[in-house]
Amino acid sequence: QVPLKPGRSLMDWIRLTKSGRDLTGLKGRLIEVTEDELAKHNKKEDCWICIRGFVYNVTPYMEYHPGGEDELMKAAGADGTDLFDQVHRWVNYESMLKECLVGRMAVKPIAAPKGEGFKNEIISIMLYSKTVVILIVISKLLALDLPLQKVVNNVYDWFQTDSLITIVIYTKQKDMNAELVIVDCEDKRLRGEIVDDHSYLVEVGMYCNFACETFSLIVNIAEKVGKVEIILKKKDNIHWKMLGQALESHNTFIKRTERGLFYRKCKLVSKTEVTHDTKLLCLMLPRSTHLCVPVGQHIYLKQTIAGTEVVKPYTPVLPFLPLDFKEPPRHDGAHLYLMIKMYSCGLFTQALDHLQIGDYISVSNPEGNFKKSQVQTSEDLFLLAAGTGFTPMVKLLNFALTEVGCLRTVRLIFFNKTEDDILWRNQLEQLALKDERFEVQFILSQPAKDWVGKQGKISSSLLSECVKRSRKDSKVLICICGPTPFTEQGVQ
Repeated sequence: QVPLKPGRSLMDWIRLTKSGRDLTGLKGRLIEVTEDELAKHNKKEDCWICIRGFVYNVTPYMEYHPGGEDELMKAAGADGTDLFDQVHRWVNYESMLKECLVGRMAVKPIAAPKGEGFKNEIISIMLYSKTVVILIVISKLLALDLPLQKVVNNVYDWFQTDSLITIVIYTKQKDMNAELVIVDCEDKRLRGEIVDDHSYLVEVGMYCNFACETFSLIVNIAEKVGKVEIILKKKDNIHWKMLGQALESHNTFIKRTERGLFYRKCKLVSKTEVTHDTKLLCLMLPRSTHLCVPVGQHIYLKQTIAGTEVVKPYTPVLPFLPLDFKEPPRHDGAHLYLMIKMYSCGLFTQALDHLQIGDYISVSNPEGNFKKSQVQTSEDLFLLAAGTGFTPMVKLLNFALTEVGCLRTVRLIFFNKTEDDILWRNQLEQLALKDERFEVQFILSQPAKDWVGKQGKISSSLLSECVKRSRKDSKVLICICGPTPFTEQGVQ
């Protein structure tokens, strides 16, 4: 992120979009945009960008973009979808830029190769006809209320007793675990997703209601054979003729990054102070949701503020740092804990701070590409954190000390402005006394006169003192998280 001029905050942008000002320059008209036309608008004072087939005039947004004008200009006059997805595919650009919508990209005609036209046309017709026949067959079967598993590929099945419905997904994945399975049941809708680098989805409008208020969802996983069972209690003990109606994305297998984010409403059940400006929020998942956030991954919170959907990423933490590492901690799986710094001028964090106990907020599926195997093959683990960049380190630290036997040293190098800003200082110091493998070093950039520890900002000289191998040839993993300048400097 870059510093923005006064009067260029997210709230200021929302006010501008509500002002009635013409932000497209087209006086409310929507047009079809050709590639040639799009390419003409490639300057800061006249900048159009295409995202997923829709063109936006982002010229008025230039000074409000948290990443700065230069980042927007990388996609000026071109299709910026890939760049957008790489940086922040979670941002609801449709809501943020709806007043900047110019129109849709024109569809280019596809010419048949010379000499192959008639042949290609016949093949296209044959393929299209086959697709139509399949769709007609599926439609007729659904209309006849035949079981869904008869229609789709044999990747899943379902069974019933007088009181229970069991959906079985055969993943054929030998390292299946609870973190790879996400299930949501609400309003007669079942959504079961198996996620790794790819995503497989079972999504059905249920035949009848289930008793979610009296029966928590049960998910059983046979890890060695990759079988997943989703068990629900029927609301009424009647025989179901079918599981339900297939929804749009049912029985699809695609890259995880191509799957849209799914949100569920979670209740705020507690809010406790960690430091003078940071709070620990505890959110309760719905009873009929199964979701575990893997180590190194994050979720998104979504709130509607002044009519605009605003989304921000946060990394769930543990409720506290366990000091006994004889066995992995067992948490109830019903709660998410988020350590969030509340900025006095932050639009989103102020909205979070004003949430009352019992209020709801939308929480997404986990995102991220961190792999535990990166830790499991390391001997020295160095965690470089600045401020709330400490949050991804909490679960990682716990996992490393609990489950990775080959680690000889785990060192947290924690950068903050003042002593009052240090998160969980007492817990970290107790942990260092309890486990000889763990060391913590606090470094302050604005220390008080009586501070006797290290001081300064992240630099080569500081890191050369703190980041040292336990042995000459030991395998090292270094994880960095903090504000963008800190992270970039640390990587360099």
